[in-house]
Amino acid sequence: MIVRALALAGGISGAAALSQYPEFSQQYIQRLGGQVDALTLMVDEFDRSASANGLTRRAALDQMQGTPFLTARKADMERAFDRQARLSQNLTFLRLATPLERITMPHRMADRDTIRATWADFRPALPLTVAGAVAAALGFLGGWGAVRLLLWPLRKKRRAALT
Repeated sequence: MIVRALALAGGISGAAALSQYPEFSQQYIQRLGGQVDALTLMVDEFDRSASANGLTRRAALDQMQGTPFLTARKADMERAFDRQARLSQNLTFLRLATPLERITMPHRMADRDTIRATWADFRPALPLTVAGAVAAALGFLGGWGAVRLLLWPLRKKRRAALT
C-alpha cells in the first residue's frame, strides 16, 4: 500500500513538473528569438563592413591577426557566427513545431545561457492545452514508474517476509 501511495505521489509530482514544459518551451523560444535577432544583427554588420572593404567574411576574418587582441576578436567572431547559425536552425525547428511536437525536441533547447535566462524568469502555467495534458500524463507515468522502480527491492523483501 505504501509503495502504491508513493508511486502515486511520484506520478503526480512528475505530471505537475512536466506539464510546465510546453509553457517553458514557449518562453524559451521567445528568448531564443531575441538571441538570434541580436546575433544576426552583429553578423550582418560584420558582413557589411567586410563587403564595404571588398572582402568576404572569411577574408575579413583572415585579416584579423597580428596582435593578441585581433586574434582574440577573430575567435570571438567565429564563435558568434557558429552560435548564430546553430541557434537560428534550432529556432526554425522549434517555431515550426506544435507545442506537442516540441515535447520530443529538448535537444533543440540546448543553449545554456538561454535556458538559464528563461528559467530565471519562468512562471508556471496551468496545463490547459492538449500539449500540457500530454506532458502531464508523461510526467505522471515517469514519476510513478521511477518511484515503483526505486521501491521494487523493498516490495520483494516484504513479500519474502510475508511468506
